[in-house]
Amino acid sequence: MENTFIAKTHIETTAPLTKVWEALVTPAMIQQYMFGTNAVSSWEVGAPIVWCGEWEGKPYEDKGQILQLQPERLLQYSHFSPLAGQPDVPENYHTVTIEVTAQGAGTLVTLMQDNNATADKQVQAEQNWGMMLDGLKKFLEK
Repeated sequence: MENTFIAKTHIETTAPLTKVWEALVTPAMIQQYMFGTNAVSSWEVGAPIVWCGEWEGKPYEDKGQILQLQPERLLQYSHFSPLAGQPDVPENYHTVTIEVTAQGAGTLVTLMQDNNATADKQVQAEQNWGMMLDGLKKFLEK
């Protein structure tokens, strides 16, 4: 099956690239803008990553693996959420790619998530990641 339903979203922030990168890989900062999630990882390629917390009144523990990490440039990880109601098998994991690019004194943050089963799932993912990126922008610019 061709993976044509790729969610894409982005933000532009006035925050410098170094501050944006720090916010992407620092658990205490992630918790501030990513819906209160606790992110646990050693932030090395091949390392596991776990996000846990509560979403819409339900506890969750999502998981994945760091696939690429190029400081102040690219963070890519696999992601699986049991809340999606699918079995924990490789074909049900998404790959999330976050790129950061300096734009003058600010930063462009671009996020993509692959493996969305339908156009509706793609739109839903774009909305969810868009909310997270909006939270990141507000956190960075306060």
